[in-house]
Amino acid sequence: MYSKDGENYFIVDAHVALWDARPENQLNIHGKQFIDCFYDYHRNLSPASELWPYEEYLYYGGERLMKDLFVDGYVDHAIFQPARLGAFYRNGFGQTEEAFALTRRHPDKLTYNHSWDPRYEQKGLDRLRRDAERFQLKGVKLYTAEWKGDSRGYKLDDPWTYRYLEVCQELGITNIHIHKGPTIRPLDRDAFDVADVDKAATRFPELNFVVEHCGLPRLEDFCWIATQEPNVHAGLAVAMPFIHSRPRYFAQIIGELLYWLDEDRIQFSSDYALWTPRWLVERFVDFQIPADMTEYEPITVAQKKKILGLNAAALYGIEVPAGLGVAEPAVA
Repeated sequence: MYSKDGENYFIVDAHVALWDARPENQLNIHGKQFIDCFYDYHRNLSPASELWPYEEYLYYGGERLMKDLFVDGYVDHAIFQPARLGAFYRNGFGQTEEAFALTRRHPDKLTYNHSWDPRYEQKGLDRLRRDAERFQLKGVKLYTAEWKGDSRGYKLDDPWTYRYLEVCQELGITNIHIHKGPTIRPLDRDAFDVADVDKAATRFPELNFVVEHCGLPRLEDFCWIATQEPNVHAGLAVAMPFIHSRPRYFAQIIGELLYWLDEDRIQFSSDYALWTPRWLVERFVDFQIPADMTEYEPITVAQKKKILGLNAAALYGIEVPAGLGVAEPAVA
């Protein structure tokens, strides 16, 4: 929880990871390219006081994660959104067993989402059913630009993807998080295009499609989709740190999202460990749309409370302590 000026904010960090990008886990040059690109984002968008040494950034472990999020970071609950990247890392990029073990030890603080890839076809569907039972999944994280063999990505409206989404619906996995944001070396820009969200959201109205990184740099495309599809949500991972490095750009992002969507479909994320939540929470609570950007309404305290935690809590059934809600409940 974060408190300031007599207001208390329940914080859900809706996009965190526990990765291992050390050289011994890199399968090829692409593993190094990927984590180096991550580190460039971290270095270029963070305040100087928040920079990590490169070696620590490669692997930080569960103990540091718990401290950065729940001791120092004001976070009440966090949701793992793993990326496997098996073509780049021997044991995967996101560390499934370590993250799930942390979740089992701290079920009041952590939710573990898993991943799937429709290019594994029936074998992958069978695995999804087993994973859903083992991890008690409420959500999954999809990485449509991930490489597999000669394939450099897939679409949400591919026939096999639809079959996986049908199984998710059957199993009660209702929150579908998709990386639709900035390109990360060596992945392909077009494989992150947000356009395929439109068809999938229409086809599966009972699923929530959380577009991580809110489609950046295709924000306008995302907004035009989300305004007509009420089950499409915006995740602020990667958008958040612009509050420091490009505050007017951040004002444009949050202003457009609040205009085209509504305050109930926007979720705070630090994208840990790309960034840590403490300074992002502090900056967002203090943030206001610049007075000369008159096309946007000022952000209210109630809107900030919803974005910082209440919206994600509604999607995942996370209990919000008495007194930390708002007058009108966030809509799932």
